[in-house]
Parts: sequence; structure tokens; C-alpha cells
Amino acid sequence: MTQPTTSRRSLLTAALAAPAVAVGAPLLTATPAAAVDPVDGCQTVVDWTPITVDPAVTNVAGAPAEARVIRLAGTEFLQLRGTVTCDFTADGRLGTLPATIRPPKLTRGVCPRNNSQGINAIRIEANTAGAVNVYGPQTTNKVTWIQLDNFSSVLR
Repeated sequence: MTQPTTSRRSLLTAALAAPAVAVGAPLLTATPAAAVDPVDGCQTVVDWTPITVDPAVTNVAGAPAEARVIRLAGTEFLQLRGTVTCDFTADGRLGTLPATIRPPKLTRGVCPRNNSQGINAIRIEANTAGAVNVYGPQTTNKVTWIQLDNFSSVLR
């Protein structure tokens, strides 16, 4: 004799139906509660603002280096976007964050760079003075461009 099997779908349906049956129709026809505090979701704290790039760094046309701060579920994040060209052969300054954005602590992330000798990422840090620095270039492994779009780091 074969054992009866229960699919995940039928188990989920039964689990969802049980509370509705237990409390009756009022739950099924009730209107959703209004949000009391907009803590959920993504909120823009500081909108996209240009980063002042170092003289040795150039913004790519149509994709300038910019920064913003968002709040997601009560946590603030520094986000960067844009693409720059450069000739880094050592650690150096990419630029300075706008005055409206000053991290309360050192914050860091990893961004794509030109692929050279199998290395295709670079560490980016923003400090409390607003300086945005790059770490990792070497004379034998020059960084010629950096894409900032995937930088997102917790501020507070």
C-alpha cells in the first residue's frame, strides 16, 4: 500500500486557511491598518549630489560621480554612482563628498575597476572629513577606471 503524500502547496493552503476559519469572516473583510510611522521602505535622506573629484580623476560623460544617503528600515546607507577615469598607481584620493554628506565613521566598499592581471575590484573608503579614497592600485597594476554604482555602505 502506498503512503499518501502531501504537497507543499496543499500544506501552505491549509495553514493559511486555518486562521481564517478560526476567526471567521470579519478577518477576511477587514480593511488593512493605516501605517503609523513610515519606518519601512526606502527614504532619501540626501538626494544625488556631485562628488568633487580630485584633479587626477575625470568623470565619464553622462555618468558623473555622485553620492546620496538613503534610509532603509531605519538604517542609513551611503551610496555612490557614476564612473571615473584615472591613472592610479598607488593609494590615492578619488574626491570629496558634498558638505551635506559626512560619514560619522569610516565607511568602505568594493567597486569594479579595469581588469588587470585578474584583479577587477578596488576598495573605496569615505572618512569623516568626506574624503573618498581608493586603496589597492600598484605601479605594476594601474587602475584606469572605477565604476562606483555598486557602492553601498552603512553609515548609521
